[in-house]
Amino acid sequence: MRFFRIERDGTTSYARASQTDELELLSAAPWAGGSGTGVRLPFPLARGAASVDGPGIRLLAPVDPSKIVCVGRNYAAHAKELGNEVPSEPLLFLKPPTSLLGPDAAIVTPPSSQRVEHEAEIGIVIGTRLKSVDESQALRGIFGVTCLNDVTARDLQRKDVQFTRAKSFDTFCPVGPWIETESALERLTVTGRVNGVVRQSGTVGQMVFPIARLISFISHVMTLEPGDLIATGTPEGVGPLVAGDVVEIEVSGVGVLRNTVTSAAR
Repeated sequence: MRFFRIERDGTTSYARASQTDELELLSAAPWAGGSGTGVRLPFPLARGAASVDGPGIRLLAPVDPSKIVCVGRNYAAHAKELGNEVPSEPLLFLKPPTSLLGPDAAIVTPPSSQRVEHEAEIGIVIGTRLKSVDESQALRGIFGVTCLNDVTARDLQRKDVQFTRAKSFDTFCPVGPWIETESALERLTVTGRVNGVVRQSGTVGQMVFPIARLISFISHVMTLEPGDLIATGTPEGVGPLVAGDVVEIEVSGVGVLRNTVTSAAR
């Protein structure tokens, strides 16, 4: 099933897709026990479509997490392309929730960076509170899968050494267009395209640390709350974004997240 977060008439709501071209509003976030309200909105939902439009509806990032936990260098080829060693254990960093961006909205490159890059990733949404869990419990704690772009100011990352500034600008975490709860985790693929040209392509089988291990590892560091978001790492092929670009992140069985790129006033 697909779950959405939408804005309609100035009100933010969670919703789920019906079998017809409609959305049903939920009483709360689905991982918080939200149930169908019976309110249905016409919404032309095309399975696998790159973008979805509905009258008077704006798609938001489908999560509003307490934290966004990211994993660096989780694909060996990506670590190599940036001249880094593969870590011996998951390399964690955080992006702030203020970096979240919804589908079809604009990534804004900041004046302080001359090299902003895309990073196509599989996003995992947590469905239940997880603290110090094993890998089987970690898998049971997954709510669903979404598409994520870990936008990075690469020049600032190299300058600062640590990742905080480079990863944290507003609009630097596009997520969406929805959450899919019926994906086969072991067969997921992720693709990144810029202006229609494929730049990145990877599979879960290429991850240094698989999804279950990542979640278990993170849960031994910090408690994961329902609705939290995990960015599982990016395959090789990261590259620059400039104003006017259209960047797409596609996760198999989920959909396509599309965003434009613009520049902040200097």
